Amino acid sequence: ALPGHLLRVLLPLLTVFHLERAEDAARRAGLSTQPIWRKLWDDVMKTRPPNSESITCWRKKFLETFFSNVLHGVLDVSTDWRLNDRHFSPLLHSSPHVSQLTLCNMLQGAVELTAEHNHRVLENLAGSLRILKFRHLLSCDQSVRRSLVLLLHRLIHHGSVSQVSLYSWPVPDTVLLVLILTMSAGFWRSGNALACHGSPCGLCREEDKGQSQESAQEGAERSCNAEQEGSGGENQKRSPKEADAHMDSALSGPRSPPLQNPACEETSSEVPCGHSSIQGGSSPHSSSEQLSCHPIPRKTRRRLKPAVGRKRRCLRRSRGHYADPEDLYDFVFTVAREDNSGLLDKTRTTERENTENWTSSSPGSPCTGHAGCKKRGGPAGILSLKAAQRFRSVSTLELFSVPLTGETCRTLSNLLSSWVSLENLVLSYNGLNANISCILSGLRALSRHPECRFRALRVSDVFSHMPCMELVRCVLSALPQLHTLSISFDLKNQLEAGRPEAHPGCSEAEIPESCLEVLEMRFPREPLHTALLLPVLKASKSLQQLSLDSATLPCPQELGLLLEVLKECTPNLKKLSFHDVNLAEHQKEVLLLLQDPGLQEITFSFCRLFESSTAEFLSEIINTVKRNSSLKSLKLPGNRLGNHRLVALADIFSEDSSSSLCQLDVSSNCIKPDGLLEFTKKLEGHIQQRGGQLPFTHLRLFQNWLDQDAETAQEALRRLRAVCSVVNDAWDSSQAFADYISVM
Repeated sequence: ALPGHLLRVLLPLLTVFHLERAEDAARRAGLSTQPIWRKLWDDVMKTRPPNSESITCWRKKFLETFFSNVLHGVLDVSTDWRLNDRHFSPLLHSSPHVSQLTLCNMLQGAVELTAEHNHRVLENLAGSLRILKFRHLLSCDQSVRRSLVLLLHRLIHHGSVSQVSLYSWPVPDTVLLVLILTMSAGFWRSGNALACHGSPCGLCREEDKGQSQESAQEGAERSCNAEQEGSGGENQKRSPKEADAHMDSALSGPRSPPLQNPACEETSSEVPCGHSSIQGGSSPHSSSEQLSCHPIPRKTRRRLKPAVGRKRRCLRRSRGHYADPEDLYDFVFTVAREDNSGLLDKTRTTERENTENWTSSSPGSPCTGHAGCKKRGGPAGILSLKAAQRFRSVSTLELFSVPLTGETCRTLSNLLSSWVSLENLVLSYNGLNANISCILSGLRALSRHPECRFRALRVSDVFSHMPCMELVRCVLSALPQLHTLSISFDLKNQLEAGRPEAHPGCSEAEIPESCLEVLEMRFPREPLHTALLLPVLKASKSLQQLSLDSATLPCPQELGLLLEVLKECTPNLKKLSFHDVNLAEHQKEVLLLLQDPGLQEITFSFCRLFESSTAEFLSEIINTVKRNSSLKSLKLPGNRLGNHRLVALADIFSEDSSSSLCQLDVSSNCIKPDGLLEFTKKLEGHIQQRGGQLPFTHLRLFQNWLDQDAETAQEALRRLRAVCSVVNDAWDSSQAFADYISVM
């Protein structure tokens, strides 16, 4: 209730606890607390946050980082009077603002968060946390893994986490990795004692009550139906539907829990356990039936709703019985270590795999040209998930620098095959090689699910197992519903002699019409053949963004052919990017792209545009952009612009220009402070001529030589920021030059 002028004076004098409580009062008085939170960041964190220009709420940024630092013991609250308040509980009061959290090393954070005294903190995180990251993990003992199980169960299965990311795990613990993947996919073994602070999970227990009531009602209905069926006489002639119903009634009688049912082992040689057998919601059987690989009749009485991607009830547990502590991780050990021969039906699944292969252009034309396509005689790594129940699962999975063995890839493939909530998958530097076929086998099975939401796949690695274009074609043949596909490789295969030859079924496959909107390809110095790209573009009528990185042009005419194909096949293309593609001898094609009325963003990054060009070429670029009213963003990093070319680019915004260009990127272009100041002055002159109206709003200046004259650079930046938003960095050009010389 304080007046605004008093609040303005008092806010900077408040502790974090009281500043947080005064937030609403400040908002009602029309006061912003952002400068105070920013000063708190500078005083307490003493670092510059990455991408600070994009931070919209310093309150959230500070409290989220503060929570992480306190949790990991790297911040002492007693060092600053604004944090040292007896009313202030650091983890409890900052947890509602935490939307992403990183757990590191020995998972000490997981142990702390699942401790009894942090119960309310964990409840807050269950509602606020969206992204959970793991970085630099190490092997840990069973008690720590148990804490991780409780954390994942609460934050994923009964919480709001939608993304799980793993970073930098050079030698992953197989059991721990599979545990994280399995619980992220929503699987967990219902027989485990998922105890929260010494008692079964309260949320599961409450949901169990509802399921118990449902089960009782279903049991009564089943008894009633059985009486009606029995009254008709056992020898009465039945219709086919009635016969099926009778068989279902016989098989769905009193069932023992999946773990205690020996039928799975007995019938494993009769019933194939392919991907379709565990697709959540894809068949009209309960999750426990799907995972148990029971012999299942063709028809059942009722169809259960799919369990994946939403909160589901745990299977009802017998009261008073808790699993042995050693039993808690049996499921994970089984998943990680079980011999593949015991998990596959080697006769029927091999037959199916021969007719449905991830590289086939259509069902019935398998690819035999790549290692991994048909290895191990069946679908990739069917897991023993017969005792698992499905809970809520995440929609994004990211694995960065986490090596995946063949066994782990088969595990992941099987999880992917029924992970219908999954929308985005990022696999970066995992050493996949031929195991990429295993991953795509699971994704192909997932794509057949009617509730599949998978839309984005990003794969990057050091070595490519097959030519980049061939892999793109195979992926799109298997996953036509993809909206985003990114394929990136640094180098070709280590041993060229061991490199698999292209299989005709892959390279000549007819690609079905796809939903692709974004296509990014990073070639390991492979030639860009438009003829191979043509079928992809023809099938991608919805393509809006195309990025080509590190490709070589086999002949001078190749780029011209590509432009013709793009104009003919991709009418909706809005963004086109070339990175590290030598365009020094393709000035005509560059100008054609700049005058394309359909493109809104063009990037020529490190393309050596001006390596052998004349002054006339720069003038033609400027005049072309001036006449193009549809181009909004032009990015020219790493093209040796220098001072004089930067100054010339200011004429794009002259009085006679019809350009709508609002973003210009001239990073890494050897620009010096005096050149930037001259560019600024010329730009100011054009603004005056146009009556103060200029569409230009953003300028990027990363990694230029602005440190050579700090005073001139500051003046130029100050005047530029009055015109547009400027993004630059404190780059040491002398050190960068020294580094460049050292590796020459």
